[in-house]
Amino acid sequence: MFNKILIANRGEIACRIIKTARKLGVLTVAVYSDADANALHVTMADEAVHIGGSASRDSYLLSERVIEAARRTGAQAIHPGYGFLSENAEFCRLCEQNNIVFIGPPVGAIEAMGSKSAAKNIMERAQVPLVPGYHGEDQSEAVLKKAADDMGYPVLLKATAGGGGKGMRQVWSENEFSDGLAAAKREALNGFGDDTMLVEKYLTQPRHVEIQVFCDNHDNAVYLFERDCSVQRRHQKVIEEAPAPGMSEALRKEMGEAAIKSAKAIGYEGAGTVEFLLDVDGSFYFMEMNTRLQVEHPVTEMISGQDLVEWQLRVASGETLPKSQDQLTIKGHAFEARIYAEDADNDFLPATGFLAYLSTPLESDNVRVDTGVRQGDEVSVYYDPMIAKLIVWDENRDKALQRLAKALSEYRISGVTTNIDFLYNLATCQPFVDEDLDTGFIEKHEDKIFHKDEQSLTEELPMAALYLVLANEQKAKQKAQSSNDPFSPWNQTNAWRLNEAHVHHVGLRHNDSVYDIVVEQKRHGFMITVDSKSYDCQGHIENDVLTTNINGYRSAATIAQNGDQISLYRQNGAFNFVQILPDLGCDDDTADAGGLIAPMNGTMVSVLVSAGDVVTADQPLMIMEAMKMEHTIKAPAAGKVTELFFAAGDMVDGGAQLVGFAAEEDK
Repeated sequence: MFNKILIANRGEIACRIIKTARKLGVLTVAVYSDADANALHVTMADEAVHIGGSASRDSYLLSERVIEAARRTGAQAIHPGYGFLSENAEFCRLCEQNNIVFIGPPVGAIEAMGSKSAAKNIMERAQVPLVPGYHGEDQSEAVLKKAADDMGYPVLLKATAGGGGKGMRQVWSENEFSDGLAAAKREALNGFGDDTMLVEKYLTQPRHVEIQVFCDNHDNAVYLFERDCSVQRRHQKVIEEAPAPGMSEALRKEMGEAAIKSAKAIGYEGAGTVEFLLDVDGSFYFMEMNTRLQVEHPVTEMISGQDLVEWQLRVASGETLPKSQDQLTIKGHAFEARIYAEDADNDFLPATGFLAYLSTPLESDNVRVDTGVRQGDEVSVYYDPMIAKLIVWDENRDKALQRLAKALSEYRISGVTTNIDFLYNLATCQPFVDEDLDTGFIEKHEDKIFHKDEQSLTEELPMAALYLVLANEQKAKQKAQSSNDPFSPWNQTNAWRLNEAHVHHVGLRHNDSVYDIVVEQKRHGFMITVDSKSYDCQGHIENDVLTTNINGYRSAATIAQNGDQISLYRQNGAFNFVQILPDLGCDDDTADAGGLIAPMNGTMVSVLVSAGDVVTADQPLMIMEAMKMEHTIKAPAAGKVTELFFAAGDMVDGGAQLVGFAAEEDK
């Protein structure tokens, strides 16, 4: 076993590797950028080396600096984590040249799987089932389009050097092909420096099922069962689970053996993941092989009882696999939910900001939180916006799903927009509970997940209004106890009026609807009126749980409040309200911006129009790249571009005006 390893990564995966290394008595070296000088992984490691500027291209992607840090500290091996240099064959080769062990597969395996098209050819020769498609060398648009036309739409365009959903586009008709190809190539070139594409037949109801494989350098190989990663947005996974629902032992064995066949075809060593598309008829097709540890590896650890990072270290140091195939068993069920700083209601736009408040669910044998941040840390524009991974386990899927919902309702973050409410709604919606899974799950069940369908809110509106009144009472009592005159009328919140009812007026917005709610204080409780309907209510708050009795029906909800945002977590989903505060006469000048304001810090990738151009509504004007994803800025209405404030390659601050625009009616 190694004495000291360097971790060529950051965030939660670096912290997770450090934990296992510490358990094994292995010293760790962290590397960090300017932005990560005070990051959690830096403080957890035994040593840390600064390697450059905040942008990953100026630090974490600089192979020579990482190697120099390893040599300087005497690290015997480098663990690349995932992302960054983890699947970079040249970096692996550089490690070999410097007599540093790369904790991962050999150079040849990385090169073989580094190109999706080359991987398809290898798998075809190994007789692993493939999705129909084109993965040839001729990259002319005419050839690619002919392949798409011949196999029939829809098709999926994929960057051969891609990953993480970048450089991918679904094309649903012949008319969309040129635009889709241009966008996919542009994103691939920007993300990987390579815009080579392949075209695959797009299966309309597939599941994304992947097999965890492990190989040592003694010709041993096993598969540690499967993970279902079907629930995705922007081709990136959102919630993963293991084992895959409805998987028969026969199909599991068939897919597992196909995965091992894939690994052996390229002389694999270490941890790898073979990804398959599983069709509704039970047929499956090789998609790609990730030559690294996957983000979702914890669900495999939870059901198998194995530490995969420990396996990696042992195999890389020359040991045999800790267990054989017949010694591996599945126990229980696990879920992983990825907590992101992003606005799920705004096309999952990444968010930045400071984690002003951060409270995670209590960890136990059933609940695990893998994170690389602490309260007060910044979610910056430089890196992926994932805050943490929430992993839960129980003896079966139903119980594990209940644990996931509960843990999500207990996750508290303020200061930055997150996807926690979205995840809660997804995990509790009936189709997910019923295992109705495929890669189009979110789009198919959008109304249920985002609660865009009309909800009666019969209980939720009175609960939200009652919460605000009770929370205000609690604050007033705390203030009164610390004041010189706790009985002063100025410390009361009972809405007292001379010769009038004691009434509070509460304004709430839910989706696009606004509600004016009247809360009248009675001798015992409250009478709450919403849209001429009255509710007799009592309630109390204890440890963020609101317990209510509304018209004789007692229930409870977990409450999270961040400024004027209130979320109620109930069994049927998360209900989000915005408190409408009194208008103090402040104008919002951004309302007239017409959507031509930079949504966040980023880089201008392409400017598609010129000053003076007449454009139609929703016509793309500019393309920005932020936090590894492209965002298209579109015309809010028919009109004219009067001025351009940025050119391709420019850095853009969030909130900056991008385009001068005159709507048609304003000309």
